[in-house]
Amino acid sequence: MTIMANPEPTTRYASTFHTVSGRPEIIGKYEIEDEVGRGSMGTVYAAHDPFSERTVAVKVAHPQFVGKGQEGARFRKLFFNEAHAAGVLSHPSILTLYDAGVDGDLCYLVMEFVPGAKTLSAFCEPAALLGVREVVGIVYKCAKALDYAHRQGIIHRDIKPSNILFTQDRDIRVSDFSIARINRADQTSTQFDGFLGSPLYMSPEQINEWDINSNTDLFSLGTVMYELLTGHNPFKAESLTAIAQKITHEQPEPINTWRTDVPDGLEYVLNRMMKRKNSKRYATGLDLAADLALIFDDLEKIDTEDALRKKFNTLKELGFFRGFTDGEIWELVRASNWNSYPPGKVIIKEGEMDDSFYILLAGIVDINKHGQHIDTLQEGDCFGEMGFLSRTERTATVTAKTDVSLIRVNASTLDRAEEGTQLRFLKVFVNTVVERLKQTTAILTQLRQI
Repeated sequence: MTIMANPEPTTRYASTFHTVSGRPEIIGKYEIEDEVGRGSMGTVYAAHDPFSERTVAVKVAHPQFVGKGQEGARFRKLFFNEAHAAGVLSHPSILTLYDAGVDGDLCYLVMEFVPGAKTLSAFCEPAALLGVREVVGIVYKCAKALDYAHRQGIIHRDIKPSNILFTQDRDIRVSDFSIARINRADQTSTQFDGFLGSPLYMSPEQINEWDINSNTDLFSLGTVMYELLTGHNPFKAESLTAIAQKITHEQPEPINTWRTDVPDGLEYVLNRMMKRKNSKRYATGLDLAADLALIFDDLEKIDTEDALRKKFNTLKELGFFRGFTDGEIWELVRASNWNSYPPGKVIIKEGEMDDSFYILLAGIVDINKHGQHIDTLQEGDCFGEMGFLSRTERTATVTAKTDVSLIRVNASTLDRAEEGTQLRFLKVFVNTVVERLKQTTAILTQLRQI
């Protein structure tokens, strides 16, 4: 690995690059092939290394940041901090850095090229979540990679989904050590302090600019895990002040309010990763990895991705969900309880308190009020919506007439949903109530005529 501790212009190649369609043709000794990524600090190209005869990734700082003066010098130092940090690391789950340099006005880093890799950001949306077992495997590998880095005196300080690559063979690479803190006897460069990082993934001590230690990265990894499991960031807010308030003083919504298939052991691990006091978190990534290894057996009981997809397809085919997005349906798949009832089983009892509503997937139920038969419902119908909306005692009894399969959605699930999702449910509820009132009126009219 060739890392320049204090990169200077490579005079042999300086100012020799040409551009093709707005991109360099050659940077240093590297022959640029294609643009593969672009971020706030730089652009990443796939390139050919003629010396090693391999494809590499060349990350080039945006030229507008690498100007003259104090700010330009600070940016260059920040950009090459990644070379100082990653240059001492060699781990299968950390993106390898090969070289660094300056060519004319271009500052660049040369890294391992991972074809077809995506960042974990691609799997932080409700419609694109990975299986629980795979998420645990990803976090396990990240924990071991961070443990290795911490033992080398490197604190990442910017663990977030976009800084973790997910490869085509479903492996991971932790990347972007540009703001890493380096605590090594052989590292003499001045450290970058102050407000650095991505606020939504910062630990309380990082966002408040208090002293940090290595397990600040484990808090950030816990936030990533939360997002991979739920599709939601637990600290999302309208302003930096509000984000800091949430991180410093508020507990994230319990994971089991977003989905019902997370075992208690995993919830314990996640809660410990995200303790506000760093002394109560895992001390090392190895401790975290050990606990994750212990709960793998429990994950065998969780629905596979195929089983979840089958549930998704079941809901998507119901007329009830016409107009709902895939992401909204996926959230219900994970957050709802799926239940079956034999004939004669009471599902809702008149007079009981219950803040849930139910959607029939298969079978038939009878609705009775004061012992009087009111209605019969079947696949695709919903019931319990009035009790859900008014939070009052149930006004009717619902009994399974045949074998019944249904989902139960509670109030907290819908209360957390986006406004558009809630409005779609309310529209269905209003239509259902109107139709049911028509039917009830017709039945009562017939009874008066008897």
